Amino acid sequence: MTMNINKLRASFASLLILIAFSVNAFELYDAVLYNKPAGIGQITPSVDNKSYYKFNADKSAIEKISYATGECVGKIFDSATARNCNVKEWEGFTMSEDESKILLYTNSSAIYRHSFKADYYVYEVRHNKLMKVSAEGGEEIATMSPDARQVAYVKDNNVYIFKVDYGSTVAVTKNGERNKILNAVPDWVYQEEFGILNSFAWSPDNLTLSFIQWDESNVPMYKMMTYKGACNPKNQFALYPGVFEYKYPVAGENNSRVKVLSYDVETRKLQDMKVPLDLDGYIPNIKFAKSSDRLMVTTLNRTQNALKIYAVNPRSTVSKLIYSEKSDSWINVDLANQAEYMNNTFTILSDKSGYTHLYLYSNSGALIKQITDGEWNVTDYYGYDELKKIYYIQTTKRGALNRSIAKVDAKGVVTEVSKTDGTYAVSFNNDFTYYIQNFSDINTPNQYSIWNTAKSKKVRDIETNDTYAQKFLTKVPKREFFTMENDGYTLNGYIIKPLDFDSSKKYPVIMSQYSGPGSQQVLNKWTLDWENYFATQGYIIACVDGRGTGGRGKKFESIVYMNLGKYESIDQLAAANYMASQPYVNSSKIGIWGWSYGGYETLMAMSQPKSKYAAGVAIAPVTDWRFYDTIYAERYMRTPNENVEGYKNSAPINFTSNLKGELLIMYGTADDNVHPANTLEYVAELTSKNKLCDMMVYTNMNHSINGCDVRLPLYKKVLRFFNGTLK
Repeated sequence: MTMNINKLRASFASLLILIAFSVNAFELYDAVLYNKPAGIGQITPSVDNKSYYKFNADKSAIEKISYATGECVGKIFDSATARNCNVKEWEGFTMSEDESKILLYTNSSAIYRHSFKADYYVYEVRHNKLMKVSAEGGEEIATMSPDARQVAYVKDNNVYIFKVDYGSTVAVTKNGERNKILNAVPDWVYQEEFGILNSFAWSPDNLTLSFIQWDESNVPMYKMMTYKGACNPKNQFALYPGVFEYKYPVAGENNSRVKVLSYDVETRKLQDMKVPLDLDGYIPNIKFAKSSDRLMVTTLNRTQNALKIYAVNPRSTVSKLIYSEKSDSWINVDLANQAEYMNNTFTILSDKSGYTHLYLYSNSGALIKQITDGEWNVTDYYGYDELKKIYYIQTTKRGALNRSIAKVDAKGVVTEVSKTDGTYAVSFNNDFTYYIQNFSDINTPNQYSIWNTAKSKKVRDIETNDTYAQKFLTKVPKREFFTMENDGYTLNGYIIKPLDFDSSKKYPVIMSQYSGPGSQQVLNKWTLDWENYFATQGYIIACVDGRGTGGRGKKFESIVYMNLGKYESIDQLAAANYMASQPYVNSSKIGIWGWSYGGYETLMAMSQPKSKYAAGVAIAPVTDWRFYDTIYAERYMRTPNENVEGYKNSAPINFTSNLKGELLIMYGTADDNVHPANTLEYVAELTSKNKLCDMMVYTNMNHSINGCDVRLPLYKKVLRFFNGTLK
């Protein structure tokens, strides 16, 4: 049998086109596995302020790079030539203040989501000598003293000090015990909700080591099953599952009792600091000021609406109140934790005016001035140039969608350093003469460059992500911003349409949201994820930041206080109705999706009387705030006893009979954050009411459900579900 030569050529040409398309097409694995632009890794400014330190490509050496030229001007450390070094690749490093020593670590292993233990080493630059902090390794939060002659660390919940000069170790505490007494390393809920991993504070004179101690003896134990699994299998549980136990205080239960301890290096005396604190209060931060007799201790009441900062003398143990703040809702302690203590003054961020601004106080606690003001937020504080008397900040002066860089002079004049819309973030060297800028917007992947501060001029690019941009920019459906009105509020949103969008067609819609207090999804920055791929599969993706989300001021954010899920659901339903009103939308084919708080809000929105969602996907959702931890749940809801109706009305588990539309619920069996019980109890309520849902379980996966490329089949499952319910 023969084929006409012209037909053969045509078939071959079609095949080439098909092959070219398959090679160049934007695939799900691009969005899920290869979606991150290149970064620049860890960068540490040098004391000469003309250069910085960073790992070389294989992380075997630390190079000194010129800010001005980008050239390597030397290596301060090299594994190949360092004495006593048998490590070829490192994970992180810390330079001493005088650059005489380097603290490096490798062989890290996770403890909780953010904490880890590792093998730490001290490198003496002058002698080209590497020494291990402890023979066994496996230290936590190793921290050098200012003169780098001592390294404090934690092992088995006890504090030790390694004396670098002598190669000896001193035990500071002996009472540490898992699930009882934790020294210096925070308990689970502090790590997760306050973001604290290390409570060590060395005094400027190197003679005092202060830290927080957590007594979690009375915190209820939480247990979860562990299985063999297929991702990094645990063969010891092949036939009988194991049990993971840890202390987790759910809303209304006992918290750890905390106190501040200070250790005198010379006398080896350990003392309790006399810091006024309720038995169930929090200590979210400690930090030494410029002098060794001023240990700054931040306290927060359990309701989290009263914050205080004390100056404590670690030798006398006496404390003095220098700052206090109260709120009608909650206090964002992350703002106070950015306080910068100078010789005679300190700066602090607060949203007490209704917007987040920078304030200057004397060491005695007297307000000197409000440095910034206006209906916009300071979203980050970079520091104070004492020589030029200039404060550097990140702001929302260009609107909630953008993050711009600005400087404030001695007269309070605010001048923007960045000149365009988008998301800017910077890091300065020590004398503020250079800064590294990270910029992106919805059409531009992250670009890293070095700038001369005085001239406001770019010196050079570090990473432009040109290759990444060439790979994705023409293939990825783009975000477009829009606004909509609801209940007298203007809400920000974005929409992603297929590249071949045809306004005469009717498209199904997936509403994407997170919705948690202070969060923001609608931002003018580069993002590439499943949403972009789903848009290539015939969906329109839409996202609206409703009330309670960040960037809009305290009033907009705190309206959800004591009533989580209420206003978020009102706004998400309004957003769905807004999309349904668009001529290119199939109003009967609108779905909703979310992870964590977004999963919670998915269930809440689908259970509203006026819900019209055809389908929803809830991943790792909270189903009752009584199941969740004290710090987060009580910050926004107070305790269950104080807010009975609020907890009842905010729990989707109480409204399973109202659930409308098809539901897919997904979770990891090792989720130590939003426990599997949230999903299991919710599904039990559904089945008791003769309601059905789809469910997907990820064995031994935590809240993030990642590792072993599991995100790819996860999103395939989500896409298959929406294809079956929205098309």
